[in-house]
Amino acid sequence: MKIKVLFNSLGVQEDLSVGWGLSFLIDNRVLFDTGSKGEFLKNNINKLKVDCSSLESVVISHDHWDHTGGLLEVLKVNPDIKVYGCSGFSVDFKSKMSEGSSNYFEIDDFSRIATGIYTTGEMIGTYKGDNISEQALIIKTEKGVSVVTGCAHPGIIKILEKVKSQLSIKEFYAVFGGFHLKEFSIKEIEAIADKFIDFKVNKVGATHCSGDKAEKCFQDVYKDNFLSLRVGDVVTI
Repeated sequence: MKIKVLFNSLGVQEDLSVGWGLSFLIDNRVLFDTGSKGEFLKNNINKLKVDCSSLESVVISHDHWDHTGGLLEVLKVNPDIKVYGCSGFSVDFKSKMSEGSSNYFEIDDFSRIATGIYTTGEMIGTYKGDNISEQALIIKTEKGVSVVTGCAHPGIIKILEKVKSQLSIKEFYAVFGGFHLKEFSIKEIEAIADKFIDFKVNKVGATHCSGDKAEKCFQDVYKDNFLSLRVGDVVTI
């Protein structure tokens, strides 16, 4: 299965829009997060020749602007697409969905949303002292189980522990996305990287809110198994 990076802070070519936020296209049918701005996502979709009309669903990890900014642009092209959020998302986000989508669903428990693609359901983390609802994607292929995160506010290790317990697995093929480690010390990040090794995570892509220290740490630990996640990159899992 192929995952295409539609938005992140770096691109593979100069005409692609980049910035703060994330968006991944999974198997040309599921969009995970939508970056920070509709115009940015639209540009990248056009440049990378993505057919939005063929998308089946959009999964929003959490309702922060840098993950939801392109959602209304997608709904303009494909108004009947299914959108998956969590019950703890903000009133403002839900209001926009009630106006812009007739197929908005709140997923609170571990659920299958497409063949080989699942969501953890709502998990609670913290951001600036407040609780925040977030979900991560789980993808099962012949290579194994992979996890895609938006910002991992509930804690990247807690997310992996939930997936490990839910699916009774002993290893992960790939774990990538935002790990929310910018404020963590080197020792704390190294301990998390060690935990990834304990969990037998084969490939890692720490990006976005993971922070420079975490990206370097995981690059040092995983070497050739560290994933590049520039806009336009394709990850095969």
